[in-house]
Amino acid sequence: MRLAFKFAYDGRPFSGYARQPNLKTIEGELIKSLTKCDFIKDAKQSHFRSASRTDKGVSALGSVVAFNIDINKNFIPKELNKDLTDIIIYATAVVESDFYPRYAKRRSYRYYLRRKDLEIDKILSAAAFFTGEHNFSNFARVEEFKDPRRIIDNIIVTNQDDFSIMDFYAQTFLWNQVRRIVSAIQKMGKSKIEKEQIIEAIHNPNKKVDFGLAPAEPLILRDIVYDFEFEYDKKLLNSLKDFEKNIVSSF
Repeated sequence: MRLAFKFAYDGRPFSGYARQPNLKTIEGELIKSLTKCDFIKDAKQSHFRSASRTDKGVSALGSVVAFNIDINKNFIPKELNKDLTDIIIYATAVVESDFYPRYAKRRSYRYYLRRKDLEIDKILSAAAFFTGEHNFSNFARVEEFKDPRRIIDNIIVTNQDDFSIMDFYAQTFLWNQVRRIVSAIQKMGKSKIEKEQIIEAIHNPNKKVDFGLAPAEPLILRDIVYDFEFEYDKKLLNSLKDFEKNIVSSF
């Protein structure tokens, strides 16, 4: 039987998401706990797969992993939650045997951008430039053989307390894409660059421009959506608001 679970994590105490020898990572801690609690033998045999591998410092409220488990073994997230620190598993689903969590319908990321010295009208204007389909070579770290074209369905900007909160929606994102877009938007919001520079960088991707990389810690992977529903632990689901507040309090 193949299972998926949805989980949140505070990325700050970890050395990134992906497994690395002799380093504490989110993926590494999950596999260690699943093995320790006797749910899987090892990552390879269980076909353990992750939906997204966030950078060091990035947190998540709705990441997803999947793995195979003995059909006679009841999977109890509470056992893992007792063993894990800064990671909360709050939803599960039985999935198809070939389910690979990277192939999702939609992903959403949230960035907390401090409003100090920002012109909100410019922030809103800049965000609109990035929606739709574009070649994001100037706004991502594009790996070899990766298509730099992506479609951003929407970017919603709301103001809350000291932050402009930017929510990004797309099926897939490139490495560092959100952080590089945010850095460009922030520079325009502080009148360090003009809108024409952003438009030029979007429409002329072969002319290399670097608007910088926004810090990782204010970025949160909010959710990953599939064509099936998870079964949620309502108490743990409700706890995510406080979990997010705790992360944001350090920005």
